[in-house]
Amino acid sequence: MRIRTARRTDLPLLQDIERAAGEPFRTLGMSSIADDEPPPLALLDEYRRAGRAWVAADPDDHPVGYLIADPVDGAAHIEQVSVHPSAARRGVGSTLIDHLAGWAGERGLGALTLTTFSHVPWNAPYYARLGFRTLDEAELTDGLRKIRAQEAEHGLDHWPRVCMRREIPHTGHLRQLTGADRQQ
Repeated sequence: MRIRTARRTDLPLLQDIERAAGEPFRTLGMSSIADDEPPPLALLDEYRRAGRAWVAADPDDHPVGYLIADPVDGAAHIEQVSVHPSAARRGVGSTLIDHLAGWAGERGLGALTLTTFSHVPWNAPYYARLGFRTLDEAELTDGLRKIRAQEAEHGLDHWPRVCMRREIPHTGHLRQLTGADRQQ
């Protein structure tokens, strides 16, 4: 599997991935989530043109997962990450998230954030295993509050939701100058 920038021709496939990834919500009595329409092609294309839409592609270069993100209050906010059920439990989602962490770190963003359902096994508990922590109300930034308000207007608060954050370690992408470097 490789992660690459989404192409315009991928966008209808991303909608298909989103629809398929929503189906398991029916088993939890969350049919309205499963029935929710995927992001419109125009919106997905905005993410693509901005360079903030990535796909996980199989060996035939067919997308099996995708992630779109926005810069929000000094963090890379995961607007959506979805994996087709046929590719689930193979590290596709975590690989997409790690790719975003690298992208964000290169741009000086200090964390990844997301909003998710707190009790859905493949939501908050999954993200906690990937190093995200649930934010207290007092820790929410203005941008996250705005996102949560939009989600509430969309009806997502029918089930408990949380904001989560994962710090991006600064591992020295910028190398330190040695004494010899300083003398040059």
